[in-house]
Amino acid sequence: MRLLLLAISTISFLSLSAQDRVNGATFQTRSPVLAEHGMVCTSHPLASQIGLDILKQGGNAIDAAIAANAALGLMEPTGCGVGGDLFAIVWDAKTQKLYGLNGSGRSPKSMTLDTLKAMGLEKIPAYGPLPVSVPGAVDGWTSLHDKFGSMPLKKILAPAIGYAEEGFPVTELIGYYLGSIDRFSRMGYPNIKETYFDPNGGQRPKNGDRYRNPALANTYRAIARKGREGFYEGEVAQTITSFIKEQGGFLSLEDLSAHHSQWVEPVSVNYRGYDVWELPPNGQGIAALQLLNILENKDFSEVRWGSEEHLHLFTEAKKRVFEDRAKYYADMDMAEVPVEALLSKEYAADNFNELKPYASSYDAGEISAGETIYLTVADKDGNMISLIQSNYRGMGSGMVPPGLGFMLQDRGELFSLEEGYNNTYEPGKRPFHTIIPAFITKDGAPLMSFGVMGGDFQPQGHAQIVMNMVDYGMNVQEAGDAPRWDHSGGSSPVTGPSEDKGEVHVESGIPYETVRGLMGRGHKVGFARGIYGGYQAIYRDPETGFYHGASESRKDGQAVGY
Repeated sequence: MRLLLLAISTISFLSLSAQDRVNGATFQTRSPVLAEHGMVCTSHPLASQIGLDILKQGGNAIDAAIAANAALGLMEPTGCGVGGDLFAIVWDAKTQKLYGLNGSGRSPKSMTLDTLKAMGLEKIPAYGPLPVSVPGAVDGWTSLHDKFGSMPLKKILAPAIGYAEEGFPVTELIGYYLGSIDRFSRMGYPNIKETYFDPNGGQRPKNGDRYRNPALANTYRAIARKGREGFYEGEVAQTITSFIKEQGGFLSLEDLSAHHSQWVEPVSVNYRGYDVWELPPNGQGIAALQLLNILENKDFSEVRWGSEEHLHLFTEAKKRVFEDRAKYYADMDMAEVPVEALLSKEYAADNFNELKPYASSYDAGEISAGETIYLTVADKDGNMISLIQSNYRGMGSGMVPPGLGFMLQDRGELFSLEEGYNNTYEPGKRPFHTIIPAFITKDGAPLMSFGVMGGDFQPQGHAQIVMNMVDYGMNVQEAGDAPRWDHSGGSSPVTGPSEDKGEVHVESGIPYETVRGLMGRGHKVGFARGIYGGYQAIYRDPETGFYHGASESRKDGQAVGY
């Protein structure tokens, strides 16, 4: 990838700058972090330091990623935790191969579509016991550890346990998002006060406060002692399932004990000489690949970054891809998803030729046959991991089992209750998932591990990062700092097809001439806060082997190495 500075002519129209830097684009907030022996990039500085300590103590990238993820479940409970799901892509230096892990959980086997319809529901609610699916994160940890880990799980989880017992200072951004606890408290859900208020002097933790969660420390100890059995069987599992049944839900001990993550083959497309890798559905990773495939049909050397044409073409391609997403993407164990056909270059060329010069709506192709955390780690041996983990909708369902220190996810909300769709609800089925890790290789060698948080924005963010680097020559930090845009609305795997053309939200730094041009093409354009994701990345220089780390300026993240 061309790690070059953008030409002044490319970025001179940007009116906003982060600070008066002597190099880099005007929007670049910092230089990439360079290191030789290891790199950790997470959305929280303390989690990054924990991962780096694990590397320095002899652990590998997978050990460090689990340690950092456990810390984030404590320090950033607004985005992740052991009540949620996990996906990962691993580059194994020994076998020189990519491995994919689907750590998403399934719906309760005793809850049927007829059950939900008998309740008079048109969709699964966002909160409460009904959207709770099996939390897959812990089995994801142990699956990664069993296959690639080198350090005992007890040692890996020790830093997070220590911080949970002793407490840590809440950062400004997390303090802001912890305001969602007040909503759950007002809704009357049990165990909110006992879990989040009482250990912290009876008050919700705010910016600069010490935050403790001794109950989560005990849950982590059970996992450290017994591995997956410490969570999916025994006291923890009994507490989870008894609580959900008391609240009117269906999650059972059988659902938990039967859950196992699935190793899958990552899928890829080649974008101008670079192989971009994602995981197959039930996630939406292939949407990023479809989007890149379509846009590859345009020579963007002729298109100014951030221009009307740039954003219009991107938005129209996104709308076309999301029609396929709504129709086809689902749990591939229970639905036919034509991945190979969706990712073909011929199909992409046909889709590109369908794009209109004005804002339009599209149909899916006919083919036969709100919060999240992302982290990435690389080690001295060349192992790299791209890992994403989430509870969905910020903290999750509002369901906090007593004495365990975490909230359960509400990922089941993303099933459709309309019959006849790939993503229609079924017992024991994995819901459509928004969280996606990504990876890039070049000539069969690892080049970059990256991800972008943010619900439906994620495939759009992935494509923007790749284009920023490949088409516009940005370095790994510039690519993440560059202003973003997001198209929302339209069809989805939850609500099905829609004629709604949606709205383009543009971040500060996109020039008004672009906004005006988009409106002239019939786009509805607006502004929004907090929807543009959180980015982390590690680029491996193919010539020197040095790691270049980048962290999201919109979050509290940190890239560290040694």
